[in-house]
Amino acid sequence: MRLETLLAAHALRTPDKDCLVLGDRRIKYGQLLTAAHALAVGMHRWGVRPGDRVLVYLSNSLELVQTLYASFMVGAIVVPVNNRLTLNEVEYFLQDSQPAVVVVGADNLAAIEMVARAAPLARVVAVGVVPGTLPGVQDFAELAVPTDESLPDIPLAAEDCMIMYTSGTTGKPKGALITHANFVVAHGFMNAVEWGISAKDRYLVTTPLAHRTGLARLTNSLCLGGTLVMMDRFDAANAIALIEREKITALGMVPTVARMLMPILEQAPERCASLQHIIVTGEAFPVELKRRLIDLLPAVQLHSFFAMTEVGSVTSLNHEEQFTHPASVGRPAVGVEVKLINDVGASVSVGEVGEILVRSGVPGRFTTMRGYYNRPEETAATILDGWLRTGDMGRFDVDGYLYIVDRKKDMVLSGGFNIYTKEVEMALHEHPSVLDVAVVGVPDAIFGEAVAAFVELREGHTLTEQALIDHARERIASYKKPKFIYFVDELPRTSVGKVIKSELRSLALQRVETEPHA
Repeated sequence: MRLETLLAAHALRTPDKDCLVLGDRRIKYGQLLTAAHALAVGMHRWGVRPGDRVLVYLSNSLELVQTLYASFMVGAIVVPVNNRLTLNEVEYFLQDSQPAVVVVGADNLAAIEMVARAAPLARVVAVGVVPGTLPGVQDFAELAVPTDESLPDIPLAAEDCMIMYTSGTTGKPKGALITHANFVVAHGFMNAVEWGISAKDRYLVTTPLAHRTGLARLTNSLCLGGTLVMMDRFDAANAIALIEREKITALGMVPTVARMLMPILEQAPERCASLQHIIVTGEAFPVELKRRLIDLLPAVQLHSFFAMTEVGSVTSLNHEEQFTHPASVGRPAVGVEVKLINDVGASVSVGEVGEILVRSGVPGRFTTMRGYYNRPEETAATILDGWLRTGDMGRFDVDGYLYIVDRKKDMVLSGGFNIYTKEVEMALHEHPSVLDVAVVGVPDAIFGEAVAAFVELREGHTLTEQALIDHARERIASYKKPKFIYFVDELPRTSVGKVIKSELRSLALQRVETEPHA
């Protein structure tokens, strides 16, 4: 079962139903199918074939969704890139995936020169530019001319639909190969069973569609036949206005968005009377924030869950459990197995801490990724007999609720985004005045966590906090840059020279609590 076949089924049954809404633009199911088919024919004429990669570097837009489904129609594999990432980061994705086609927006045309350098065989399509103004660049509208021309059948073996990059402790992102089945099972079946969502719902996505959370809400809606309302960029006042105007019933967000919405919501909760489901993922959802939301919106069902790019939803906590087990991430999702193991691979007892392993049948067939793109050794190290090693540490209670107690991988969860400390450290290391650096996460009232960096300078060098933050901003996405910079004479180390991050976390917490910060 493929994503584009579900779209075709809804277009046949409800062609005049709103499918996508963005500002004043609306596209119905029948229109989206026609538009995606037109682009797919243009891509096929170019020679795009099953297994080819199509890198998409667009802000939230109707064209982004059109490109996704057009790529599926020719059996291509989409590489979605968050447009908040820097060109430096995008260049790596280009080099690693070697796409046949790159689709960029008028706001990202600086990427075109980089494409020629990093993926010289890729053809570039630009959205929102005047045709003919950029030599060698195809205008999106001219490529997607409506036609009755048919497309060849896609081989059954062409199951991969997306490469979603997720950073690792080495700092080099790995591309998780996600199949059509992964999306359909997770978002068209499991989420519907767990949360009670359906074709009747109108979904609002507040995050970039290229982000895991945004893609999940997109596929929830289009797998089930609902209506997806998109924001080109998040703004709390605009989000409340959209909920009211579009009669949104299902709101997907991270806890950071909930915090930002709260001041406006408290002024007039009746504006969100249409809401029936609030779907939350990302960092732990604070109990106090949950209570405020439910007090303001008593008719809403609150769903939270623990998920990973490589394995989708792992556990789910339903509305009634939000306060009976507030510190838990829930019980295993429908059809998902979870076990905890110790350092020698043996299962631990109830109440004991172990590494979280997840299995959902044959990789690629249900919710577990098929593997890492072009990384057989790392795939083999991560997936063993179908069990995926998450790198997270947890414990079960006697009722089967899972509690995350630590992250084996160094990672900061800020505003729903995963920030791997090694990636930030590598960016800071590039500054000529930096001798060594260690990055940790600290609590943040708005974003859940923030990045704090401890820095050793080279002898005789001086550097300001702002200069180093600006240096990081040029190399990694803005949301990854350190909020706090602490210069130290020497980083704490073990006898073998390993940085003791537990000491740095404690020190960072003390300084954040006692020192003023703008």
